[in-house]
Amino acid sequence: MAQRQMSIGMNILGHGGHAAAWRVGEAPPTAAIDVEYYKDIARISERGTLDAIFLADGPALGGDVERIPAGRLEPTVLLTAVAQATQHIGVIATASTTYNDPFNLARRFASLDQISGGRAAWNAVTNAGDAAAQNFGLAGAPLHVDRYGRADEFVDVVFKLWDSWEDDALIGDRSGGRYADGSKVHEINHVGAHFSVRGPLNVPRSPQGRPVLVQAGSSEGGKALGSRWADAIFTTQTTLPDGQDFYREMKDRARAWGRNPDGLKIMPGLSTVIGSTEAEANRRCDELDAYQGEEGLAAQVAMRIGIPVSELDLDAELPWDRLGDPSIYEKGSVGFLEAQLNLARRERLTIRQLGRRIRSGHRLVVGTPEQIADTLEEWFLAGAADGFNIMPDMFPSGCEIFVDHVVPELRRRGVFRTEYTGSTLRHHLGLPHPLSQYAAEAAREPALSY
Repeated sequence: MAQRQMSIGMNILGHGGHAAAWRVGEAPPTAAIDVEYYKDIARISERGTLDAIFLADGPALGGDVERIPAGRLEPTVLLTAVAQATQHIGVIATASTTYNDPFNLARRFASLDQISGGRAAWNAVTNAGDAAAQNFGLAGAPLHVDRYGRADEFVDVVFKLWDSWEDDALIGDRSGGRYADGSKVHEINHVGAHFSVRGPLNVPRSPQGRPVLVQAGSSEGGKALGSRWADAIFTTQTTLPDGQDFYREMKDRARAWGRNPDGLKIMPGLSTVIGSTEAEANRRCDELDAYQGEEGLAAQVAMRIGIPVSELDLDAELPWDRLGDPSIYEKGSVGFLEAQLNLARRERLTIRQLGRRIRSGHRLVVGTPEQIADTLEEWFLAGAADGFNIMPDMFPSGCEIFVDHVVPELRRRGVFRTEYTGSTLRHHLGLPHPLSQYAAEAAREPALSY
């Protein structure tokens, strides 16, 4: 029996996972709006046979634009160009269910999937911040329960649209004058609480059937959405026990929906700072931290817990008495917040210590390529992950070091591929080709569940 192998994605967070990466000078300050920058990182990642590159996104200008690069290109447009510059690697774009409509979004991702030859994925998110809401005529973000109620129906409609062309619907018979089999192109006629959509989609089915669905929410609503619909879940756990608990819970939830739990890939995020020795890795980390200073690192903690840094004692633990208000979970990512709180609670960290342990909101490992491989292998074999979403400290060097030094170590241990054996993202992830739900109905068989 072949040894199980992990999946690995490369998360391109601006200039890197460290907020000060842009100041180091590896890439120009304007790199985040330069398509060639993304193509370069994608090619490096493809050299390492990684599963995919991943772009986070949100429909508002985030961060302190005076001090940190904050502009970003629309990810599906950007990844169309990246897909043309690569041959194998998957391309994952984030798009909101709160501020889009199902038909346009389904068409956009189906187009990216066709253009990439079946390598596209949609990271479906809801948006909690008021800034995004105010860009769409609202005073503030919808309540959590309303966002996820809309999201569940939104994904349902998108899946129906993606399935509205069966795999063999397109005939292309010039001599007979038949372009498609009309009996295999279906109106979806969806009428629900949030949407009324006739269909069918005006993009035929792609080589991988439909785009991969990724989900990243760890709230109750996010877990329900992900376990029902997602092919992969990007998650935020910072300790192995928490990772194992989340992994078991999500597999059990998938099983409760009647799904094969192997069809749901759990992929925690990992921030990395890598050196040829521990001392070199720590020196690299300290140099980046110096640009932010202790106040800047603590400010990242303060932002997530919703308390101004001026009101915090940096050498004390988190003010647990002020963190019981449920409203803090409405203001941002529940997953990031809980991961941060759980780490601080388990290890009794001060705010200053926590600031040095959290960068992009995910678990941070500073060390040699062997140590990075150790922690990936440990979580993978211990039932805490099917794969990982890697966030290097800075690009492009953090990506190059991972590909050239960590990947060979993982291959030596037999837990990561040595070459691509298929052409679609579903194949890379070890996911089956999904049968159109309309084809399944016609055959009076249940559709393949995800």
